[in-house]
Amino acid sequence: MIKRRSALASIATGIGAMITMPAWAKGWKKNHLSNYSFLAEHDEEVLSAITDTIIPKTDTPGANELGVPQFIQKITKDCYEVPAQHALSMGLVTTDAVAFSEYGNSFVQLNKEQRLAVLKKMSVSEYPDQKTFYNMIKRATIDGYMGSEYAMTNITKFEFAPNRYYGCVPVKPT
Repeated sequence: MIKRRSALASIATGIGAMITMPAWAKGWKKNHLSNYSFLAEHDEEVLSAITDTIIPKTDTPGANELGVPQFIQKITKDCYEVPAQHALSMGLVTTDAVAFSEYGNSFVQLNKEQRLAVLKKMSVSEYPDQKTFYNMIKRATIDGYMGSEYAMTNITKFEFAPNRYYGCVPVKPT
């Protein structure tokens, strides 16, 4: 036998969950990521150039259009300690330094092929910090892109509750 108080508590919990679930479950959008910048303006431009080089715009939106640089900053600022934030900043500075040493210009000013060459050089570098940064930024870019609302609804066809109930289908014993 259910008591009135426990039934009311269960109903209140269910209503609260129904109210908060849509806000929690929606995919992130670029406009949800404002004011999470902790990088210098030039570092933000380098980060945008890197993410655009990793996932450029084609017939689908690129990483920059979906707000992946802002997503990376938000995740880094909210989920990682200060040393990891400094590592991201230093990785962006290092990327710019490699671009200057190879092409005499900032990474932002390079063309697509030159940017790819700089990132490839960093991916096979003898310096572990360059390799680590490249792997980290590539993984963060892919995760940010695939976690966006656009990718989840148009590319992976994500469904929040994919189970189906077909009440009119006969059941065959096995």
